[in-house]
Amino acid sequence: MRWRYILYVVGTLTLFFGLTMLVPLTFGIYYKDKSIVPILKSLIITISIGLTFHLLFRKDRSATIKQREGMAVVAVGWTAVGLLGALPFYLSDSSWSFVNACFESVSGFTTTGASILSDIESLPKGLLLWRSFIQWLGGMGIIVLSIAILPFLGVGGMQLYKAEVPSPVPDKLKPRIQDTAMILWKVYAAFSVAEVALLMAGGMSFFDSLCHAFTTMPTGGFSTLNTSIAGFNNSYFDFVILIFMIFAGINFSLHFQFLCGRPLAFWKDAECRFFLAAVLILTAIVTLDIWRGSIYETIGESLRYGAFQVVSILTTTGFATADYEQWPGMSQVILLVCMFSGACAGSTGGGVKCLRIMLCFKYCYRELFYLIHPRAVTTIKIGGNTVPEDVMRSVLGFLALYMGLFFISCVLLAGFGVDFVTAIGAVAASIGNIGPGFGMVGPVENYANIPILGKWLLIWCMLLGRLEVFTILILFVPEFWRK
Repeated sequence: MRWRYILYVVGTLTLFFGLTMLVPLTFGIYYKDKSIVPILKSLIITISIGLTFHLLFRKDRSATIKQREGMAVVAVGWTAVGLLGALPFYLSDSSWSFVNACFESVSGFTTTGASILSDIESLPKGLLLWRSFIQWLGGMGIIVLSIAILPFLGVGGMQLYKAEVPSPVPDKLKPRIQDTAMILWKVYAAFSVAEVALLMAGGMSFFDSLCHAFTTMPTGGFSTLNTSIAGFNNSYFDFVILIFMIFAGINFSLHFQFLCGRPLAFWKDAECRFFLAAVLILTAIVTLDIWRGSIYETIGESLRYGAFQVVSILTTTGFATADYEQWPGMSQVILLVCMFSGACAGSTGGGVKCLRIMLCFKYCYRELFYLIHPRAVTTIKIGGNTVPEDVMRSVLGFLALYMGLFFISCVLLAGFGVDFVTAIGAVAASIGNIGPGFGMVGPVENYANIPILGKWLLIWCMLLGRLEVFTILILFVPEFWRK
């Protein structure tokens, strides 16, 4: 393991990350608020650290990077930006403890959207924008962005891409990984601009539109209001954000194919059909359930709030327009299931992903088939393509690790004094990168009352979920460190 080389790459990424703080600094200066000094200090500290590592280890740079080194770069890099991203919060006010600042930062970068803030609207504009902007950066990935616009890194980008992109099988759209990353970011940015325009057309201010676009496309869920999207009480805003949450939950390579003149790209993709069918079916069930439960007076209101919450949780965005803990039990169970399932592979969403769920169903069916026809030879197919056994092994391993880590984390969090419902909701929402959970971390609550050790545990869960478990856990396997 070439640690000097790894530190060179992480240093370069940190240097670039420090430059991104110019964006919230500009807004802070424009609004003349109290965020200018803490953001400027954070920028100087971050750039200084990144530049030091970049210059100190630049002689160790290489044209290639091995898979183990790629995983180490991603794990260390994401940890570094999570800690450094906390500086603007920590330096802004003495009321920010270090753990709370780290929690808010990591929640942003991992697009979880869990917050410790009780009064979001009291934050200066610069910090509000930084809070949203880090979700936008984390949505497609700091490292993927760096591969797209920092070719001077001089590393084998595919290893970094594979270690970070949330997908069982990363889509390589172009022969050069740099071109693939650039395409994905262009599509991502184009959707963000479109959402800003549509929200402003409905009467939302430019600042609020920008912040919500920054948190919708990465399926992050941070809002500028204490009551999230419910604070606007505007059905047009609900509809626009719902549509873009669906876009964000679909594999971005399909958006690229569609823009290249393949209008049937979405329909031909089996996972996309599965995801859209899940949205429709679950929305219909929840709508009827809350309407039958007399939560809302009309079926139209039930559809409006039911559809928004189903899509918000299924895509792991975490926006809220209603307190779903007041809904009937069946609807709450459906939303809990949505926390685990997630959207499509290759999207910005978290969770297990629809592709893995489909493969798991097909694998279970094949095992039942073998009980009837023990000598049969069958293969698992998705969209007419045979799924290699190594991919199936990876999927089953991921599911086992995901659920195992979920249960262990629930036990630990409960051991820190958190009640049963909150422990399940908080861990499911953190490892699934969703944000709001159940109990004391529900849609109208926050994570401020979670014990300090519990917050560190949930920070760990957020990183596990965002980096697809393997990239973090591999660091604890002894063989990873052996030559």
